[in-house]
Formats: sequence, C-alpha cells, structure tokens
Amino acid sequence: MPSSPHRVLRGSLVLCLAAALCALLPSPAAASPGSGPTAVVTMGDSYISGEAGRWQGNSLTTSGSRNGTDRAWTGSGYDPSRVYGATAANGCHRSDTAEVKSAGPIASALVNLACSGATTDHVFRASQGGVAYKGEAPQADQLATVARTHDVKLIALSIGGNDLGFADIITTCATDYIVWYSYCHDDQQAEVDAKIDGVMADVGKAVDEIRAVMTGAGYAAGDYRIVLQSYPSPIPRSTENRYSESGWSRTNTGGCPFWDKDSDWARDSLVPQIAGRLKAVATAKGAQFMDLRDMLQGREVCAKASKQVSATVPASAATSEWARWIDQNQTQGPLQENMHPNAYGQAALGRCLALVNGRTSGNYSCRNTAGTGASGMYLTAG
Repeated sequence: MPSSPHRVLRGSLVLCLAAALCALLPSPAAASPGSGPTAVVTMGDSYISGEAGRWQGNSLTTSGSRNGTDRAWTGSGYDPSRVYGATAANGCHRSDTAEVKSAGPIASALVNLACSGATTDHVFRASQGGVAYKGEAPQADQLATVARTHDVKLIALSIGGNDLGFADIITTCATDYIVWYSYCHDDQQAEVDAKIDGVMADVGKAVDEIRAVMTGAGYAAGDYRIVLQSYPSPIPRSTENRYSESGWSRTNTGGCPFWDKDSDWARDSLVPQIAGRLKAVATAKGAQFMDLRDMLQGREVCAKASKQVSATVPASAATSEWARWIDQNQTQGPLQENMHPNAYGQAALGRCLALVNGRTSGNYSCRNTAGTGASGMYLTAG
C-alpha cells in the first residue's frame, strides 16, 4: 500500500534533520581551531630542521667522543640516529635539539616538518607545484594533516637560503681561499642579486601556501600566527676572527677558510641583505618576522670570543662555538652539517622561538648575551 503524504513528509524531515546534525558535528578523528592538542610547527630548511645538532662545539680530536663534542658517540662507534632519529637515514636531519624541540613546553605538540636541503618547491602543496623531497610529501601537505588533528597556534618558517644557493656560495668562497687565492664576494654578490627577486617571490608563495592550508582546515587568520625567520652568519667579521688571514690556521685549525673581505661581505652585507628582503616578505604577507642576523654574534666559527673544545677546554654553551666548522676532509661527520648552528646554537634558537611565541604581534631581532647559554637570549623590537 502506498505511503501517506504525511508519513513521507515526516520521514523526509527526519533525514534532513539528521543530515544537518551530522554536518555540524566534527569528525571524531579531527580537531578544530580551539580544540584538540595545541601545536607549534616548524617548516623549511636545514637552519630550522636541526642540521648539525649532533655537535657541541668543535674539536680537532678526530676519534672517540671528539672531546665530548660528538653526541652520536656510543662508546664504541657513531650512531647519528641518536640525534637525528629516523631522519638520519634520509638526510632531513631533524635533530632532538632542533629549534622547536628546544623551545620548551610552548605547546602540547612540537612538530618539526623541516628538512635539510629543502627549497621553496618542497614547501608548496603538490597541487600547486610542490614536489616531494627525500621520500617525504611537500611540507604544506604534511601541515594539512597536522592542522586537522591539532590546534595549531604558531608556524615558524625558514626558507629561501637553498634557493639562493647558500651551499654553493660557501663552497665557492672556501675554494677561492684554499685553492685559487682569490675573492668570492664580487661574483657571488652578482649571483645573489640575479636570483633574489625570484626567490623572495617564492618565499611569499610559501607563506601563501601555509595560509591556504590553514584556511582549508577551518582556521581563521586570527587563530594562528606565522613567523618568518632569517639566517645567522656562521662566520665572524674579519676583526673578530682569532686566526690570521695568512697561513693555514683558518683552514686546518679553525675550519673557517675565508678571506677577510669575503668574511666581512658575508657578515655585514649578504646576511643583512637577505634579512631585509625576508622582513619585507613577512610584512607584505601579514606574518611576524624574527631577525637572526646577530644570533651567533661572538659564537661563530673562529670567533675570538669563543673557544674550540680540547682535552683541557670542555664543551660548554657559555664558551664553545655555536656553529659547525668546515670539515673539508670529512673526518667528523658529513659535509652537510658544515656551517649550521650546532646543538648549542639550536638551543639558543629554541629560546628565541619561545620568546617570540610570547609576543603576539610585532617584529623582533634575537641576540645572545656573552658568556651565557640559551638562557641569555633576548629580543629587541624592530
């Protein structure tokens, strides 16, 4: 017998109400802004992934624990996974002392999506031209998963250095010192100038990609913050280098094979130029900016204010160098660790991130206090 019109109407109303109710209820597996475990996420390249976190200062001793500087020493051999975990194998080198891991309890989940060697292409979503890297999906696509299952409060991004060719610049400048006895700053500045506009456009797109992911996950602009950060100089000014420009001490002892003019260019021209451009991107995209150009001041490789570790000079965050030297003979670890903040430097970066996390607006520079460890980091506005 056919159903009465009233019975059909009542059934339709029940289905409509059920559908409406289901649409209002969140998926049991997903969080939404303001619910679920809070998270701080880091994205980008080696300067935020934790590259060189294996090391506590630099020592000329090539065996054993290298005077306590090598955190991968097991007592009978070396196991980089003690520091980099599973990413020791693929080279992303997310260390246990990486910036977000050293920041302290600033969120329930501290998520590191960065990968050593990454460029902006490795941040973009696959649907927008992003590409997988070292066996991992583009970082923005990874962020989408985190955003659905956590309440993401802050995303810190370090990117652009590999697009500009940092590794090539370092290699060229070191080779010009060791082999060719010529300067690198003139031709390398021309290379940077030719690339920088395009690179900064891609950095801006990376910020846009992050925002698109967050919007897609249901976040409003005020539910989270993006902090774009710059890069510190791993080498000091010429007047602050403890080794003479002549001879082989800078190469064989200090691990900083650069001419004075090239050192000054890197410290006082290249690093500030990049910082200024990144700050402009942050301003244009509504992100906060953290300037790290002076973060390693006095703690750089070969800096007069710091010391190498030896049998009589123990590893110390207060006195040791905070960046990894150039180990051209690869007697201690892989080349990719060279010229990156080490475990001490990363602890300092973590403190910078924690301090910025407490500032809900504005741009800041992060600096260190001589003779102290990470606890001496402080912010200045601007």
